[in-house]
Amino acid sequence: MKTIERYIIKRSFGAFIITLAAMTGVVWSTQALRQLDLVTSKGQTLLQFVYITSLALPFLIVIVAPFAMMLAFVIVLNSLSRDSELIVINASGASKWLVLRPILVFSLLITALMFFLSVYLSPLGRAEMRQELTRVRVDLVANIIKPGRFSSIEENLTFHIRNRSGDGVLEGLLLDDARDSETSFTYTAETGRIIETAEKTLLVMFDGTIQRRPQGGQDISIVSFESYGFDLSAMIPEAKEPTYKPSERPTLELLNPDPDDSYAKRYPDRLVVEFHDRLSAPLFPIAFGLIIYALLGSPKTTRQDQGLAITTVIAVTVLLRTAGFGARIAVSSDPDMYPILYAIPIIAIAFTAWSISLTSRPRFVQRLVDRTQGLIESIGYVISKITRRKNQGTAR
Repeated sequence: MKTIERYIIKRSFGAFIITLAAMTGVVWSTQALRQLDLVTSKGQTLLQFVYITSLALPFLIVIVAPFAMMLAFVIVLNSLSRDSELIVINASGASKWLVLRPILVFSLLITALMFFLSVYLSPLGRAEMRQELTRVRVDLVANIIKPGRFSSIEENLTFHIRNRSGDGVLEGLLLDDARDSETSFTYTAETGRIIETAEKTLLVMFDGTIQRRPQGGQDISIVSFESYGFDLSAMIPEAKEPTYKPSERPTLELLNPDPDDSYAKRYPDRLVVEFHDRLSAPLFPIAFGLIIYALLGSPKTTRQDQGLAITTVIAVTVLLRTAGFGARIAVSSDPDMYPILYAIPIIAIAFTAWSISLTSRPRFVQRLVDRTQGLIESIGYVISKITRRKNQGTAR
C-alpha cells in the first residue's frame, strides 16, 4: 500500500477505536442499568455485575460498529478536505482508487470483525449472560438470607447475618440448627463465606463457636473453631436449564436445532430470521464505506459543500441501517421475505459503486443534492434572521 493509503487507514483506525469505545460505553451503560436492580437486589458484587453486563458487549458492538466506522471516516475525510489534502491528491493526477482503496480495505476489516462477532462471539456471550442471570435467580444467599433478618432456610433451620459485604463475605453470622430430634446446634461466627465446589455448596465459617445442647435439656457444651464448614447442598434450589432465545443460540444450531427443543418447535421461524440477520448485518459497513467515499471522497471547493455532504452522509447511513432494522421486523412476521435482509445492503453497495464509477454524478442525484442544499440554505437564513431579531430586541 502507498503511504497516503496507510496514512488514511491509520487515522481511520484511531478515530474508529475512540468512537467505538464512546458509543459502546453509552449503549452499554443504558443496557447495564436494566440488569442493575436484578443483580444488586440479589446481593451480587460489583465485579459480578460488571462481568454479567459486559457479556452483552459483542452484541452491542455489532450494532454500533457501522456507525462508529461512519463517524471515523467523516472525521478523517473532513480533515483531509479542510487541510486541502484531497485537493492536492486530485491535482497530482492520482486516481480515485488512492482514497477509495483504504476506505474499502478498512470497511472489509470491520465487516470481518462484525461477522466474527455476529456469528460466534455475540451468541456465545449472550448465552453465558443468560446462564449467569439464571444462577443469580437461584442463589441461596441472595434470595433467602437477608442482612438483619432471621431467615428460615428450611424447617428448624434459622439463619441470621448482620451484614453482607461487597465481596460476598457474611459478617456477624448465626445459624440455629434444630432439625435433629435429640440435639440442637447453634453456630456463631465473626465471618463466613459461601463456597461452591464441584459437588457441594459449603458455608465456611471463621472465628466462631458451636453450642451443642440436648433437646429440652439445660446442659450446653461450647466448642470454639477457627474455621468450620457447614453443608448447604441439600438446601440449594435446583436451577432449571434456561430457555435460550434465538439471539443466544449458536449459529449452526439455528438451522439444525435439537428435535426435543420445545422452543425451536414452537418458534421455528424466529430461528431462521435470526440466522439470516446474522449473515446480512456485516454487509452494512461495505455499503457505508462506499456511500462515505461517494459523498466525501472528492475535493470540495467550499466549506458549505463539505457541511452539506457530511449531513447527507449521516442521514443516508442512518436511514439505510434503519431500513435494515425495519426489514428484520417485517421478516419476523413473514420469514419467506428473508431475501430483503440481504437486498437492502447489496442494492446500496451496487448503486453506490455504480455512482462512483461514473465520471460525474447522475443528474437526478445532482438535482437531489442541489435541492437539499437549497433547503439547508433557506433554513439557515430563517434561523439567522430570527436570531438577529432577538439580538436587536435584547439590545433595545
